[in-house]
Amino acid sequence: MADTSDTRTPAQIEADIKRRREVLAETLDEIGVRVHPKTIVGDAKAKVAANVDHTIGRAYVQVNRLVSDVRAQFVDEGGAPRMERVVPVALVAVGVVGLLALGARRRKG
Repeated sequence: MADTSDTRTPAQIEADIKRRREVLAETLDEIGVRVHPKTIVGDAKAKVAANVDHTIGRAYVQVNRLVSDVRAQFVDEGGAPRMERVVPVALVAVGVVGLLALGARRRKG
């Protein structure tokens, strides 16, 4: 059998019920906001944006590292170009551009 030895007054019971209703209403409002389609879409967009930012940041670091490594191959510690490495690369670049230009000229003619 239930214990009916509650010593609260009816006014205290009504106040407790009122407080619990307010807490429940607040909780339901929060749930309503969380399951609203705009909130769900906004959260998804925020997650995607965060992942894209993270990926772009990692790519930026990798590109920076690659540029630094390439620069170290062609420039000495003092900042002067290493001619023994620059000249062969420049000759290859000129040769490739020349071959491309020659190939384009042959297609037109």
